[in-house]
Amino acid sequence: MASQSSLPQSIHEFTVKDAKGNDVNLGIYKGKVLLIVNVASQCGLTNSNYTELTQLYEKYKDQGLEILAFPCNQFGSQEPGTIEEIQNFVCTRFKAEYPVFDKVEVNGPNTAPIYKYMKSVKGSLFGDNIKWNFSKFLVDKEGQIVDGYAPTTSPLSIEKDIKKLLGKA
Repeated sequence: MASQSSLPQSIHEFTVKDAKGNDVNLGIYKGKVLLIVNVASQCGLTNSNYTELTQLYEKYKDQGLEILAFPCNQFGSQEPGTIEEIQNFVCTRFKAEYPVFDKVEVNGPNTAPIYKYMKSVKGSLFGDNIKWNFSKFLVDKEGQIVDGYAPTTSPLSIEKDIKKLLGKA
């Protein structure tokens, strides 16, 4: 195990909480391509993003894509619900089968460690702060962050990058 002072080398070193409050070690996703998204239920981008994320997941989950959704209420308070409400919304309305994790903060003093790490690696893209709901990070099979995408970038437009990482391009 790496000492506390050494910087994380990959996303696989992080542990996050799932929607039930259980620890999930992201090492279970070794060998998978990950799309990590901060999500919200009441955003103008909600419908299009969830719809396209579900399409991508359906198409590529058997080839090694995982989508990790982290609800966040820091942008216009557009994710006010409990984690149960959020999960219910995503699963019933958008038939999402990918994991929705516990609510996180992505900016400020209480930023979740995984977001601190992603911002430090791809910080130039977002500045020091995640700009809005549905900012996306693409992670390769080794847990390295390959790219980051703005909230307005549609999930389907990332498809070619995902295919490349899956080795399908």
